[in-house]
Amino acid sequence: MWAHPDCITLGRVTDGSNKKARERAGGMSPARSAPGCPPAADMVHATSSLLLLLLSLALLAPGHSAKKCLLTGKWINDLGSNMTIGAVNNRGEFSGTYHTAVTATSNDIKESPLYGTQNNINKKTQPTFGFTVNWKFSESTTVFTGQCFIDRNGKEVLKTMWLLRSIVDDINDDWKATRVGINVFTRLRSVKE
Repeated sequence: MWAHPDCITLGRVTDGSNKKARERAGGMSPARSAPGCPPAADMVHATSSLLLLLLSLALLAPGHSAKKCLLTGKWINDLGSNMTIGAVNNRGEFSGTYHTAVTATSNDIKESPLYGTQNNINKKTQPTFGFTVNWKFSESTTVFTGQCFIDRNGKEVLKTMWLLRSIVDDINDDWKATRVGINVFTRLRSVKE
């Protein structure tokens, strides 16, 4: 029940009315509500119910979801590259495959293996992870690190940063051997979904 602010609880009535009620309350009149307002107990109950409702809504708000972000499955990034991550074992280890949509070489792109780990220390619902891709079509390796998030719409998103190390023929060319970038992956849905 929702009460108007004017419906305040009145107390300590000292006039001569209702002598028996005053005696039961130790010489004071029991608390009562203003005329036309619900009883004070109803107002306290309504306020308690409202506080519980607000607390419940705050716990269920987006960003505080109890849904766990899972790495296992098929993913696509903002450049159109696809990866498949297999089951994560109880030590946090996983493997899978990566098929890039972009390359700096003229070689034919081939699906390449990936190996990684997920941090399992606190069993968080949005875990951090890292994995390495050993490219099968070029002499380079990429390491990714990131976090698995549940966005405001309840969708899983992998936010990653990567380092790609290409081979160079001389130590003096080391300065140009590593590239850095970011990718955002979303879960690749099957046609049935």
